[in-house]
Amino acid sequence: MIKQKLRLGDILVEKGIITEENLMHALKLQKESNFTKKLGEILIQEGYTTQKEIAKELSAQLKIKFIDIYAHELNFKLINRYPSNILKNAEAIPIKEGEEYIHVATSNPLAYDALEALENVNLSKPIKLYLALDEDIRQIFQRIHIIQSTASIAQEVKREISDDTYKSSNQEESAVMRLINLILKDAVHRNASDVHVEPDARNVSVRCRIDGILEEIFVFDLDIYNAIASRIKILGNLDISEKRKAQDGRFSMKIGKGVYDFRLSTTPTYFGESIVMRILDQQKILLKLGDLGLENKNLEVFEDIITSPYGIILITGPTGSGKTTTLYAALNEIKSIKNKVMTVEDPIEYQLPLVQQVQVNEKVGFTFFSALKSFLRQDPDVIMVGEIRDMETLNAAAQASLTGHLVFSTLHTNDAPSAISRMVQMGLEPYLIADSLLAIVAQRLVRKNCVHCREKYHPHPKVLEKIPVKFSKKAVFYKGVGCNKCNMTGYKGRVMIVEILKINSEISQMISQNKNKFEIAKVAEKSGFFTPMVMDGVSKALKGLIPLEEVMRVTK
Repeated sequence: MIKQKLRLGDILVEKGIITEENLMHALKLQKESNFTKKLGEILIQEGYTTQKEIAKELSAQLKIKFIDIYAHELNFKLINRYPSNILKNAEAIPIKEGEEYIHVATSNPLAYDALEALENVNLSKPIKLYLALDEDIRQIFQRIHIIQSTASIAQEVKREISDDTYKSSNQEESAVMRLINLILKDAVHRNASDVHVEPDARNVSVRCRIDGILEEIFVFDLDIYNAIASRIKILGNLDISEKRKAQDGRFSMKIGKGVYDFRLSTTPTYFGESIVMRILDQQKILLKLGDLGLENKNLEVFEDIITSPYGIILITGPTGSGKTTTLYAALNEIKSIKNKVMTVEDPIEYQLPLVQQVQVNEKVGFTFFSALKSFLRQDPDVIMVGEIRDMETLNAAAQASLTGHLVFSTLHTNDAPSAISRMVQMGLEPYLIADSLLAIVAQRLVRKNCVHCREKYHPHPKVLEKIPVKFSKKAVFYKGVGCNKCNMTGYKGRVMIVEILKINSEISQMISQNKNKFEIAKVAEKSGFFTPMVMDGVSKALKGLIPLEEVMRVTK
């Protein structure tokens, strides 16, 4: 192997990505850590550069081709020829064996001694290096570990199928059922919100959404996919012979000391059915408003509006932003034996005490609109409509609010002021919106720093440029670096960031005059009735709850 006398810091200084002062500071921090951290890791942590910038410069300087390692199938016969400790020291994955070379992807091409040790394992052929992102290499090592650790139970499932015992796989003791139990128990243990079972051309990937981000947990050979898919569909009372249409179902399972509900959805894809199981934990929904992440002024405003006698309160945000949790927390706060609360949902995710909950059934024509019409004859005080999807439902909700009911519902918009434009687009007259609308809450969920491993860091200058705030030089930010408590992610749990647009007489007049969302937002902000969501995120970042990058990930 040809060793070039190049050092990462010198390359980055030469290209103007970092300054000499930045490099000296990073080297000092590396020395203080007893060299347990790599220089590139510290430069990224201090906000001087990014992983992609480092990879780009190394690729150009060393004339090593940059590749997407996920585009290559894992060659376990080749990987198993190398001791795992040597591969990890070199931060390298062998990807294929050619006639002249063994092709190896690495995230650290300057680790000459480690790479030389890797080359010495197989002296018959030299290695040819390719550059890959550090994060991707770590994820591939994780995938290899997952496949190896689940190999025994996967083999047992294969034997069960080949021995023709799969016919009895509806029994609890079958290998397929034990595998499904393992997947679901692991997901619950990780506090996942969803489990995704996804076939591709070569494997079945099982991913869990943890704190809003998908993580691969299991990988199996394609041979056992049909057995897993059929058994899950049986659990959810779905038609196992129907693979051309989307299906929805539900099942419950005891895991540990708790009983969990799983909402099941299947969708046909090119390689087979994609299966998603939403995990519903009854204990998680009985939250108080303070537990959601609403703080200070926002909490005061929200507590004030939900005790109003009538009007529409809209919760907006994309799928997975916690709208349902906020609605249930609000209903949980105001429900009592003295008032009647009714909800119409599709589907009912959680059961709330003292609340009459109704499930939409479009097959028999029982829609949000027809349910809402029937509610008005039930003499409710509070109505919750799971989602406003059409003009009929929106108009009925407005009429309900004008006749003395407090109405909660959701819309899919990116921010609070946009909900007004959306209602106009759906066909509701501006004067009706002005008369009926009480407040709009836009929200997102962001990942919290792990309290066990968070450290001070400096956000990248490009991140700071995008934030509409001038930070003082004393501003301190924190970011999780990864530990056993957070599965090396640096994040543990999520918190909500919000913006609340409370409708006062001035804004109500602007709505009736059909002013656009920018004019409304400007006036609301000046009057103190509205603070943009990004500012709530910045406030939480300055408290050390979240890194600043999380604010930029979910806000504009």
